[in-house]
Amino acid sequence: MKKKLIITGSICAFLLVAAYFFVGNYFYNFALNVDREKEFLEDNPNLQQSDAVVASVAEEAELADDEFKQKYSPSKLGIVSSDKEQLKLNALVYENEQADHKWAIVVHGYNGKAKSMTRYVRNFYEKGYNVLAPDLRGHGESEGNYIGMGWHDRKDMLLWIDQIVKKDHEAEIVLFGVSMGGATVMMTSGEELPSNVKVIVEDCGYSSVSDVFVYQLDDLFGLPEFPVMNAANTVTNFRAGYDLYDASAIEQVSKSVTPMLFIHGDADTFVPYKMLDKVYKAANVEKEKLVISGANHGDAEKVDPEAYWGTVWGFVNRYIN
Repeated sequence: MKKKLIITGSICAFLLVAAYFFVGNYFYNFALNVDREKEFLEDNPNLQQSDAVVASVAEEAELADDEFKQKYSPSKLGIVSSDKEQLKLNALVYENEQADHKWAIVVHGYNGKAKSMTRYVRNFYEKGYNVLAPDLRGHGESEGNYIGMGWHDRKDMLLWIDQIVKKDHEAEIVLFGVSMGGATVMMTSGEELPSNVKVIVEDCGYSSVSDVFVYQLDDLFGLPEFPVMNAANTVTNFRAGYDLYDASAIEQVSKSVTPMLFIHGDADTFVPYKMLDKVYKAANVEKEKLVISGANHGDAEKVDPEAYWGTVWGFVNRYIN
């Protein structure tokens, strides 16, 4: 009888461990494996275009984007990541003869790429900035088999900043990002940055990777944090080399010494609007926040471009002019 109990217990323990790693691996592939299609982004009600977007205004901006792409061809810049992965990373660079040492690093969101950031690149370029738009790990033309959610990407951002400073010792730099790009610049803010980095603007970034994943687990699957996140975190540590609970924009922002503008739409249900207050309260720097009424995720600029860019330039121009 005792032997049977030991065998039964061993089988149960094996099945539990197997189930734990199966669940962890499933959700790792679902969210972080770049080789798996992110089908949950398609027809996601939380990513529908905001009703508050004015069609005529949106069409005018899209035409301006198309004209910009036809008129300006960026050069490419490459770096190699400083970690053991030694990834070859790519960025597009738009050099501006009128820049006078002004630089913007414009960072895309989850499942995006540098080429998808034309709207933001154009607005900085038209204000006399050189613009560097990186492809984050596993995105666009950058190497990597996992999505870093801004955490490992923050170290890559330091390398892009170094590239600009080497090229232009007098560079005055603004870091700008949307969604995961917003989280990336917030996570970068807590690192030791050169004095060339003058100001940071984040748009609808999440408060931490664990916060946004726990929210998505409930929203998409109706599943609890425990034990699913624990399993996903174990696999992420093993396969991607970072801890989901360490990847916190809140903690990084709390260490920042760089002025920061926080932007969010109050109708955002993909990266919930309530996350704005978490990161804003954590910042112990000169700061400002802009809430765009009726804007869903990533739509703040589309819903009210006048308020959006008016606030961006009003804040950025205090530190770079």
